[in-house]
Amino acid sequence: MSELEARKFRYPTTGTESLLMGILIEVCTRLTLIWSAGTGLVAKFLLANGITLFKLREECVKLLGQGERSFVSPMTPPLTEDAQRALDWAVDQKLKSGDGGEITTIDLLLSIWSEAESPGHKILAALGFNDDKAKELTSLSSEPGFVDG
Repeated sequence: MSELEARKFRYPTTGTESLLMGILIEVCTRLTLIWSAGTGLVAKFLLANGITLFKLREECVKLLGQGERSFVSPMTPPLTEDAQRALDWAVDQKLKSGDGGEITTIDLLLSIWSEAESPGHKILAALGFNDDKAKELTSLSSEPGFVDG
């Protein structure tokens, strides 16, 4: 989903802002499909904090602008350095936790937040996400019986 968002914006790379849009598309899709059965923690958390895909896209254009109209991105826009670091951070954190589970949308969201100079971090901050919210999300995800999905 992140790569598709990068291509829609005609960005030559997939950055943390694209990863963030991919997360929101994923959680919004889950929210639509399984609202009555409950939904993932990230979807509820982001929506409760007023962070929507529409607002994210607006902030993305404010920060990075729209890509060149004539630019056609490759099928798979390569990751930026900060996006690669964010993904590596998520993997490292999962390995350190020792739970052996899959990397979740929470892991990805927190990894984007960990890249303080990245566009994704700046966009989250502009939308009201901060260290306290990151701690709250971490705390919620560490509760017994937590399932991100």
